[in-house]
Amino acid sequence: MSSSRIIPLVTRPASLPESPALAAPPPLALYVHFPWCVQKCPYCDFNSHAVRGGIPEADYLAALVADVEAALPQVWGRRVQSIFIGGGTPSLISPDRLNRLLEDIRSRLMLAGDCEITLEANPGTVEASHFPEFRAAGVTRLSLGIQSFDDAMLARIGRIHGGAEARRAAELAGQHFETFNLDLMYALPEQSLEAALADVETALSFSPPHLSCYHLTMEPNTAFGAHPPAGLPDEDVSADMQEAIEARLAAAGFQHYETSAFARNGHRCRHNLNYWRFGDYLGVGAGAHGKLSSHTGIAREMRHKHPNAYMEGAARGDFVQERRGVSVAELPFEFMMNALRLTEGVPTSLFEERTGVPLAAVEAKLVAARRDGLLEADAAQLKPTLKGQRFLNELLERFL
Repeated sequence: MSSSRIIPLVTRPASLPESPALAAPPPLALYVHFPWCVQKCPYCDFNSHAVRGGIPEADYLAALVADVEAALPQVWGRRVQSIFIGGGTPSLISPDRLNRLLEDIRSRLMLAGDCEITLEANPGTVEASHFPEFRAAGVTRLSLGIQSFDDAMLARIGRIHGGAEARRAAELAGQHFETFNLDLMYALPEQSLEAALADVETALSFSPPHLSCYHLTMEPNTAFGAHPPAGLPDEDVSADMQEAIEARLAAAGFQHYETSAFARNGHRCRHNLNYWRFGDYLGVGAGAHGKLSSHTGIAREMRHKHPNAYMEGAARGDFVQERRGVSVAELPFEFMMNALRLTEGVPTSLFEERTGVPLAAVEAKLVAARRDGLLEADAAQLKPTLKGQRFLNELLERFL
């Protein structure tokens, strides 16, 4: 799942000052949003829409390319380190059109020679049959939305694939991609600790280089948010699941490098690391968010959210619904909200390098967080303690 989704677009009064200019721009990534799914999952709060009457694939992909072109002046001379195609379900894109999209992107943006290109995919039989073609088109990393291998659990959370399809897709991912991720969820309705660990064991049987393990959350403005399912594990059971999963993956040789992310050596998601290190990213597609730094400061953008509004805007050359500068007052929280998700933290020097704000501006808050056992005492590193990881929201509130 793309981490552009976890960085909210915070509104601010127009009177607040813009952020300071940076000495040098941070690394740049590209996020491409594909907003359609076969069916909207009841827990999903992403900008996704169930397919009704077919997907206007050609028109939408043409709008994406025009969006990239319109944004070129903002990223002149900068090399793209990673591309993440998320959604929605971007594996619904036909392989030929995906190949053309990547060709169009390559012809307009400078890509690093080792550019990581991730495609999110669901384990549906038809989509999985296209994995070899997606790899041939230039996708280097597949992220599979497995969630569970248990048919009963999948039905309870509204997934349309079954356990057999999930196993076959994971097997195919391993055959065609050196690097791939399996998304799993735990704390599902009526799920036991043993069932949660059984999903992890099944996932490990496919030798994935990367796993993402998420706690099922009742998000506002979702079907589950309005009507939570029965049988959800309580907080103590959920915490036991989390600790057991972390311990099992550590024993299997995985590095727990971010709140929900686990990787074998050399397989961390570079695209998401760029988010968490407060790098820049150009976001194109319906509802996509972006963050770009320039000589005038740091700006956040959001594209028109509904696919129809986005394509109608594309016809006018109007892609951006909202653009705003990030104020000096907001920068500490925005930086920490990302960087402190990393279990190893970041060097303290990165704070000023990526925000333009001296670390002294938050020194009192850092001292208090260290005193309360939420941050490590190492003055050269901004790193959450185990307590800080467990109570991340409490730690982040210190920087609001």
